[in-house]
Amino acid sequence: MSDSHDSPGGKRGPESKVSRLLRERGFDGFGAELERRWTAEADARSSLRDLADAFNRRLLRAALAERNERALDGEIETLYRVLTDDDVSSGARTKAVHRLERTGVDVERLESDFVSHRAMRTYLTSYRGVTPPSETDRDGGDLRERRTETIRRLLGRVERVTEKSLSDLAAADELDIDPETAELYVDVRVHCPDCNSQYTVEDLIDRCGCDCD
Repeated sequence: MSDSHDSPGGKRGPESKVSRLLRERGFDGFGAELERRWTAEADARSSLRDLADAFNRRLLRAALAERNERALDGEIETLYRVLTDDDVSSGARTKAVHRLERTGVDVERLESDFVSHRAMRTYLTSYRGVTPPSETDRDGGDLRERRTETIRRLLGRVERVTEKSLSDLAAADELDIDPETAELYVDVRVHCPDCNSQYTVEDLIDRCGCDCD
């Protein structure tokens, strides 16, 4: 039986960064999931950037789990955004790095393991032998990618404005909190009353819907 991240038919191509990390981290079955999500019908397909982000968030979650550290609800998404979003303030990034380092995570190694959408494309096309979706079919994935990026930027702005407001209030003795040590988390969650499921908005877009049939 072939490994879960083998190329179709068991014919292994040159090992890519993604395939190496799948093997080293023991992400059994995740390679096949990435392929399914990229080759799904247009309205359910994930873009390469979506897949790269999902892969990187799994790396982050695994890094914490290896140190018996359980992430709080929504914390993985927040930490990943702070580590990768150029619009995040240096203070927010420093707090995120310290949060991970306190648990023993090698942040420099973790970030070097993060993959790009180009690396994801190389893995899917060269290693797994998947035929890329047509340009027309990719439009749906691109729309999700654009909307997700818009939400990320808005969340980053909310975080920066909130962080500055807290600092200003603390400096004016209007707020009894140390903004240098306080940890700020900003996310948007979506709840479906029909199936009683709840997701961060990024996860909801990434999975293309909730648990309703």
